[in-house]
Amino acid sequence: MGKSYGYMRVSTAEQNEDRQLRALTEAGIEERRLYCDKLSGKDFNRPQYQKMVRRLREGDTLYVLSIDRLGRNYGEIQEAWRHLTKDIGADICVLDMPLLDTRTSKDLMGAFIADLVLQILSFVAQNERENIRKRQAEGIAAARARGVHLGRPARQMPENFGEMVTRWESGDLALEKVLTACGISRATFFRRVKEGRRGER
Repeated sequence: MGKSYGYMRVSTAEQNEDRQLRALTEAGIEERRLYCDKLSGKDFNRPQYQKMVRRLREGDTLYVLSIDRLGRNYGEIQEAWRHLTKDIGADICVLDMPLLDTRTSKDLMGAFIADLVLQILSFVAQNERENIRKRQAEGIAAARARGVHLGRPARQMPENFGEMVTRWESGDLALEKVLTACGISRATFFRRVKEGRRGER
């Protein structure tokens, strides 16, 4: 009898995989056969996914909560599905879409329906990924238009930064001492000096 494996994916380290974990645990997957990546679904170059695939054998079953947890790239989802089911001989069970359960669709009609559903859901997953990227780009552009600073806040320089720059320029103060006193890198120091000179014009 084959073994059961579970795969989870969230896009970032800040996101939580608890909902997927609960569903896979309720499906009876042992903790030692659960794999989770905290990476984008744009491709399948994910360490835990690759590790899991290396352990899959013919007759095993891979469980995922939904098709977009497997991936969000239309072509690569199709290829990964083919590799898992045809090359390895494993079954796949998508918990929130009973039609995508290769254990119950072994006949020609079942396989045909599963292929159609897979193509539709793969398209939806990639389309949603592209919409998310578009919304993010639009949000960034709108924020920049409003003058919102994106990224890490600029480090505040000490009040006597200008004086330290003058002393450094005159050779009275070593650059390393200025960097240490300000807690900045060499690149940041020269960028701040350049910005200061631009502002004096």
